[in-house]
Amino acid sequence: MGERNIRDIFYYKDYYLDFFNTLNEEVKRKFNWTLKLIATVERIPVKYFKYIKNSTGLYEIRVEVGSNIFRVFSFFDKGKLVILINGFQKKTKKTPRKEIEIAEKLKKQYYDEKDNK
Repeated sequence: MGERNIRDIFYYKDYYLDFFNTLNEEVKRKFNWTLKLIATVERIPVKYFKYIKNSTGLYEIRVEVGSNIFRVFSFFDKGKLVILINGFQKKTKKTPRKEIEIAEKLKKQYYDEKDNK
């Protein structure tokens, strides 16, 4: 991986950090590695960063450690700024609709606040 950032990563409020702080050290390391990959690699493998179909432009950052699967929702602002929002541990095959709805609400809140500045 190159050291030069192609994308900047921004945490919207404390949603991601609150989730991150609940994780064990191995999962935290994997998330940090994955975020560096997203920031520095031109074409991010789908295994780590995938568009959510039927969403308003949401992506999920994907991390697996052993049999545990974690997801963090994100979206782009200004093309190169990745905004991280809510995260969760995935326990079913499909991403829970409730988690997507929370992410959609947080994305809307982000833009509403940005527009009112």
